[in-house]
Amino acid sequence: MLDIVLYQPEIPPNTGNIIRLCANTGFRLHLIEPLGFELDDKRLRRAGLDYREFQSLQVHPTWPSYVNKIKPKNIYGLSTKGTTSYSSMAYQPGDTLLFGPETRGLPDDIRSSIGVENILRLPMLSNSRSLNLSNTVAIVAYEAWRQLGFIGSIK
Repeated sequence: MLDIVLYQPEIPPNTGNIIRLCANTGFRLHLIEPLGFELDDKRLRRAGLDYREFQSLQVHPTWPSYVNKIKPKNIYGLSTKGTTSYSSMAYQPGDTLLFGPETRGLPDDIRSSIGVENILRLPMLSNSRSLNLSNTVAIVAYEAWRQLGFIGSIK
C-alpha cells in the first residue's frame, strides 16, 4: 500500500480524520515532528479513535529520518504551488503522499528535494486559497486507491 505522511501537522481534528481514513483504506500514516498537539489530545479521542486505528501510525523526528527508514519508491508532495494534477500520476504500492502543515504548507527545501514534477495540486477556483488538509488527503488517497483497484476492500 501507500504511505501518507503529514509533515508537522498542527490541528488535531485533521490528524484524527486522517488516522481514521488510513485505518479504513489500509494506507500507512506517518507523522513528522514536531507535532502541534499530543497524540493523546482529547480532540483526537473525540473523533472516536480506538487502538486499532492507531496501529499503522508511526512518528518520525525528522523528514530525513522517515526517508532513510522507509525508502519510498516515489514521493509526491501536495501543494498549492504544484503544477501537476494529482489525478495525472500513476500511483504504485510503496509510494509516499506528503502533505505539509495546515498553516504554511510544505517548506521550499522539501519541495525542491522532491522535484517540481512530483509536486501535485488539486484543482480549485482561481480565487481559492486552499482546501482543508483532511479533505485533500482523502481526495488524493482515494484516487491512488482507485488506481490500485481498491486493494483489500470489500467489493
